[in-house]
Amino acid sequence: MQTVQISDQTSDAAPARVSRRHVFYIPGYDPFPPRRYRELYRCESTDQARISGYQIAQRPKKGTGPYGWVVTAEVDGLTTESEVNILEWSDIVKDSMQAGVFATYVLLVKTAWVYLSTGVLFRLFRLRAGPGIAAMYPVVMLVAQLLVAVAAALLVGWGLSALIPAWLGYLLGLGVVPPILQGFRKIDGRFFVHYLLLDFAFTAKHRGRNPPELEARLDEFVALIGAALRDDAVDEVLVVGHSSGVHLGVSVLARVIRAGHAVQGCKLAFLSLGHAVPMQSYLPDAQELREDLRYLSQRDELFWLDVTAPGDGCCYALCDPVSCSGAAPATGKRWPLMISAAFTQSLTPQTYRKYKRRYFRLHFQYLCAFDAPKDYDYFLITAGPLALAERFRDRKPSASVSHVCYLPESQHLS
Repeated sequence: MQTVQISDQTSDAAPARVSRRHVFYIPGYDPFPPRRYRELYRCESTDQARISGYQIAQRPKKGTGPYGWVVTAEVDGLTTESEVNILEWSDIVKDSMQAGVFATYVLLVKTAWVYLSTGVLFRLFRLRAGPGIAAMYPVVMLVAQLLVAVAAALLVGWGLSALIPAWLGYLLGLGVVPPILQGFRKIDGRFFVHYLLLDFAFTAKHRGRNPPELEARLDEFVALIGAALRDDAVDEVLVVGHSSGVHLGVSVLARVIRAGHAVQGCKLAFLSLGHAVPMQSYLPDAQELREDLRYLSQRDELFWLDVTAPGDGCCYALCDPVSCSGAAPATGKRWPLMISAAFTQSLTPQTYRKYKRRYFRLHFQYLCAFDAPKDYDYFLITAGPLALAERFRDRKPSASVSHVCYLPESQHLS
């Protein structure tokens, strides 16, 4: 069984020993129902417990409130109970995915125009090439799919021109374009072309601002987290944001603290995973997000750990989301503490080779089991006996952290 050292000293952010924890998970741009995360947690936590030598089990959550479950973990004879809740916004994601095939091409033009005309795309490439390539991927693939459909239409038209007038043959040949494009969309689960475009389009639609329906949902999240913080029986309130859920978590926690729900030295913690914050914070109207980033980076009411990995091509690995967004204060910056999940070291060569080209799967590796975990273990963090602040209290930041910001000076916070 795994040995976990628990310090006698207490962190200024949370108690060292956690008997009860409340976890709030904020997904990224994901249309899937929350039960998908329950099953992922169940399967992967079982594997991690077997690998690392501790006991973990989960059961359904009773009562009302957001969808969730209860996890019981036993590590070196210490039992911890954690309630995990999904802060769901998949309905908003689904609504944003209703565009038909041709409307998707309109979105492609609009989204590309926003990122190109503002210079954001070039700045993002300078910051990290990987996510920039991910942003260009749906553009290239959708154009390629359209060219394939048009080529097929020309071929059909050429064949028909031997039987009917050429102009009519080529006109009729255009009829194959819609079904071919629809066919590409039906197999999008293998390539994520439409999914990624719709993700970027959702971010770019308001040039960096959240749509009103999402703003209202974030206020609901604030109320739920505030209620958990008032529960004296809970030792730690841990908010986890993954991918696009990171910048949502930043805004939510900034509101939680501004509303007075959290106090200095309280039990609030934030775990951000695989962030792509610059994709939104670099847009010209993302002023509120940049202000929230600055505000949260200075607060002593929480502990903020940011985890990325260079092997994850969909995130801004080891790029400080505050500093690279032009939001770092001149003095007093405390957060985030940035570490690498080090996929190449914490996964066996066989496992890493298996997922290396499955970029979307690697982007979710933070929520999965590791063959040889180092100090990052998602299930010990969310269900184990140590608070996040205590677990990483003496951890030094990972090397090669980028603090560079390529935003124009006019968008830097003064």
